[in-house]
Amino acid sequence: MIRRLTLSLTIIVIFLYGCAGIQIEDISGNMDMISKSVRAASKAIRPISDKEEYYVGRAVAAKLLSVYPLLRNRRLTEYVNYVGRTVAMHSDKPFTFGGYHFAILDSNEVNAFACPGGIIFITKGLIGAVRNEDELAAVLAHEVAHVNHRDGISAIKKARWTEAVTIIGATAAKRYGSHDIARLVTLFEGSIDDVFRTLVVNGYGQRQEYNADKTALIYLARSGYDPSALKDFLARLITGGNASGGGILKTHPATVDRLRNVEENMPSKKMDKFLIKLRTQRFRGATG
Repeated sequence: MIRRLTLSLTIIVIFLYGCAGIQIEDISGNMDMISKSVRAASKAIRPISDKEEYYVGRAVAAKLLSVYPLLRNRRLTEYVNYVGRTVAMHSDKPFTFGGYHFAILDSNEVNAFACPGGIIFITKGLIGAVRNEDELAAVLAHEVAHVNHRDGISAIKKARWTEAVTIIGATAAKRYGSHDIARLVTLFEGSIDDVFRTLVVNGYGQRQEYNADKTALIYLARSGYDPSALKDFLARLITGGNASGGGILKTHPATVDRLRNVEENMPSKKMDKFLIKLRTQRFRGATG
């Protein structure tokens, strides 16, 4: 509970400084400047900044780790980060405020989660479900696409964010009271819960998932991986009888529909089979 409160307060502090655009040590002597800045932000209901997105993502990641244990396998984690960052560097947003970080959850559930800002989790079960490095890259490219599209942040209810900005704008000319801070903590914890629920329980909307698949195909082609690896992975889920199962399938559209969407948007790219073979050997060495 203390850790969660600290995370929420951290996000609030970042939010306040983002609105004000000044250093922490300058706050007490520049309340008029803060007042003008946050009133302008309140009128515009500005979008969440990259810095705020990063801290929301960290809080969501912490909540995920309270449900799923982290796999302690340094070699495998370094390998997943290598593949993930290769894809991320060829994305539309190769650099985020806190950078891309990939970690493995010690769960046999076949799943993956993209937290806002670039923290991405993949389960041990999902690593076991892919057959080679290109399929692993395809799964990670899909999650990187969610980060690029800011799908996690879009899960935060607009009313919650609007109220937070309004409170800050209304109280900027005076010191924040305990009631204001308590309400902001509640709002930001609610924002974290919004994202967590979307990742773990409800899943993204069908359009968001289809767009993430389409974008993943582009990122795979840019980074030298085989885009058809995403098609192969989805097709195997169908033939394996898991097209409507739990885990990643519980929070994603029906796999048959995803496969059709991927096939319709498959880029034409000639792949070097020798390089695919080398990457497969590297995958087996890292996962074996």
